[in-house]
Order: sequence, then structure tokens, then C-alpha cells
Amino acid sequence: MMPESYARKRLTECCHLLYDRGLTVSAGGNMSVRLNDDEVLITPSGVNKGLISEDDLIVIDMDGNTVRGEGKPSIERFFHVGIYKANPETNAVLHCHPLYVLALAVRNEEIRTCMTPEGVLLLGHVPMVRYETPGSKELVDAVMEYAGEPAMTMSKHGAITQGRTLEEAFNRMEELEFQAHLQLLSGDAPELPKEEVAKLLEMR
Repeated sequence: MMPESYARKRLTECCHLLYDRGLTVSAGGNMSVRLNDDEVLITPSGVNKGLISEDDLIVIDMDGNTVRGEGKPSIERFFHVGIYKANPETNAVLHCHPLYVLALAVRNEEIRTCMTPEGVLLLGHVPMVRYETPGSKELVDAVMEYAGEPAMTMSKHGAITQGRTLEEAFNRMEELEFQAHLQLLSGDAPELPKEEVAKLLEMR
């Protein structure tokens, strides 16, 4: 949780960084931070994330209603507030369309995060959410099945990460894209031994 003025600055910077790193393109995706127990700051629909400004961001309540701001809040705001409600320690949620993640998601292939220690430590097992129409209640329900996971991919759609801080959510999204890229390059390379994965999971 953070003051609104600072949250606007940090979320705008995060959107620009996600865009610059190729983790989202054009107006795709939606990003948010928790302001307090009752309010969330979220990106609007239809605004390019590389050009978004602090004033573009919208404050919504925990039911998805607009509290402050112009424009239309993201149509996918309901899974954002759902994740916040389910995880009191979560203060940031990012939904992006990273290229390599999508290269796997369009063929319903889960990302194997157990090929490197960083994948295990930052992500652990990453489930795949079944495909539902963007913005629909069915998609919210599908996402909420994995609401406690730090990261998830979405069939033919993208990825979601969450974190105690905006930086943690960003790091998870960046690592998720790295692991997807690695998987596509390395093919059927073996994963870490199960005993090593268990050891790493204990370190999280």
C-alpha cells in the first residue's frame, strides 16, 4: 500500500518499463496497485502502455466501480480486485501479453520453470488458466481458481503475476518471459533434479 501520488508515479514507470522490455504491446494488458483496503489504482482501457501518463490511471473500489479518474477502467479489473481480496499481502497485479509466453500459451503448453534455480525461486509451478472471453465473468472465475499463485499463464491470452510490491510482480513477469524463451530455445532439455527443486522451494 502506498500514497496515491507515489503509486501513480510508480505504476506509470512500471507500464513504460513493461512496454520497453516487450512484455506488453500497444494498449494490451492491464496493471494495478493496491492503494489501501478499499481502493485500487488501475490502468484504463485503450491506452498505449508506452505512452500512458499518471493522469490516465483510474482509482476503483473493491467492487470494480470507478472512484476517481477519467476514461474507462480496464475491462479485466474484476480479476484484479478478486486477487487482492483473496491475498491480503498482495499489493500489485500485472496482466501482460509477453511474446514468448504467448508462443507457448497459444498451443496450451505450460511453462517449465524447473530448468533453472531462478525459475523455481521466483515462480515455482505456473498453472495455465483455461481460455475464456477477455473481460467476462467466466474469465474471472477461471483466474480465481489460481488466485493464490504468484504467476499464471492464460491459454491463448497472456500472463498474470502478483507481488507484495510492484517490483516483485514485475520481476516475476520478466522471469516468466525469460523462462518461456528458454523453453522455446532449449526444447526438451532436462529439468533440475526433483530433490534440488524441493531444496530450492524450501528457500523461498
